[in-house]
Amino acid sequence: MASAVSMKDVLSCPIHVLPDVTLTPMVPDEAPAYQAPSSVLIIGAGVFGLSTALALTKRPEFASASITVLDRSPDPGVFPARDASSIDSSRIIRPDYADPAYAALASEAQAHWRQTDPDSLGGEGRYTESGLLLASDSGPMVREDGSPTGIAYAKKSWINALALAQREGRPLSTVRMLPYSKSIAMICGTGGEFADWGYVNDASGWADAEQSMKWFYEKVAATGRVTFVNGTTESLETDDDKKRVTGARLRDGSTLSADLVIVAAGAWTPTLVDLSTQAVATGQVLGYLELTEEEQAKLENIPVLLNVSTGYFVIPPRNRVLKVARHGYGYLNPKSLLKSPLGAPGSKTPKLVSRPHTHLDDSALTIPHEGEKALRDALRKIVPWPELQERPFSKTRLCWYTDTPTGDWIIDYHPYWKDLFVTTGGSGHAFKFLPVIGDKVVDCIMGQCPVEFQDKWKWKETQDTGTPIVTQDGSRGGQIGLILEVELNKPET
Repeated sequence: MASAVSMKDVLSCPIHVLPDVTLTPMVPDEAPAYQAPSSVLIIGAGVFGLSTALALTKRPEFASASITVLDRSPDPGVFPARDASSIDSSRIIRPDYADPAYAALASEAQAHWRQTDPDSLGGEGRYTESGLLLASDSGPMVREDGSPTGIAYAKKSWINALALAQREGRPLSTVRMLPYSKSIAMICGTGGEFADWGYVNDASGWADAEQSMKWFYEKVAATGRVTFVNGTTESLETDDDKKRVTGARLRDGSTLSADLVIVAAGAWTPTLVDLSTQAVATGQVLGYLELTEEEQAKLENIPVLLNVSTGYFVIPPRNRVLKVARHGYGYLNPKSLLKSPLGAPGSKTPKLVSRPHTHLDDSALTIPHEGEKALRDALRKIVPWPELQERPFSKTRLCWYTDTPTGDWIIDYHPYWKDLFVTTGGSGHAFKFLPVIGDKVVDCIMGQCPVEFQDKWKWKETQDTGTPIVTQDGSRGGQIGLILEVELNKPET
């Protein structure tokens, strides 16, 4: 009979759950050298667009290429637009992933965030390593359809977080399991029993998203290699005979041409390229609550608090503002378009495309009552302080994701149109990869996609079954299939 193994023995053994996923495949000797285009047009100045632009300036293969970034921002010289998902008070920075490939890539990115001198991305308060309490409700590990649940996501993340702690030389005690709701309430700093099981990772944190994007834009502009253009892309220009995308037509009727067109337009990407079987734009609710100085002092040192079963999360406040949000299935906003998104000739183009609707479209835009009710529920569970429960939100907004079924990104050439490269599908978790994702995009452009992401990021040729696209990676909450216009018109209940 085998001898019993103690928990102490388990936690002192080398952890092999997280494989070495940093290696990329060797380019075969017979493969021809990559021939860079003479001009590159990037549509979108968000996380994917800016990071890719900077990465291109560093590659010797693109030393002679002109690089243009086109963004729909209506404000001259402002990039990206003020309603971009990355323009916000805060974003979670975590290597806490159920998927070891993303966990390792996030760890790579976090090395940049942790550089906190004034001239680095994490400096001047742009990054705060507050820790993260990632938790979930109890229940089965899989749903009836075979997709993972929140508890599955949380426990796999915990294992990968331990593996990363060992790899990075940190004590395993920096990742501590919280097996009960009461232990969560004791550690979270608010007294909230907002989940049944979880763990704290001291090595996670959050970033000031807007200031980080400003810093990154200035870094790209300082290279002197990138031309930024304000303008809204109406459609992609094509040479049908050669099956090539040649540029972009703007709403004002002008055009921009390039040898390589990279569409990195975030949740607006499906309005330009037919992604109807791969990705969809969804609106997510955020709320901001003003605090007193005393409340700020009590909450500013708590970890980020996240329940992946409900999608509810709270990020530590700054400047007396507390952010409460739901990482959910979101709202769809299906609309007909003046110009159909570009697909392969003969393919069935979608009649309706979910497209973002933001405060730049309607300055009086609010969130649906369903969303505000969810944020109130999140606040009640995570920060159950009576004085906060009825306090009005000082601001609410919709943050627009580009969701894929698995939460994997799309970073690949279009299978039909030559010289068209698509990088999108952030699924609400791409921001943290800002300092490294551009390098991976350029690797993929050059035919050197990291082996661990080749299946995840490839263009997925699938039949349109009529089944709605829903991200089922175990980290979402809320109700599936809500329509923004319908929910906005519902009375408060």
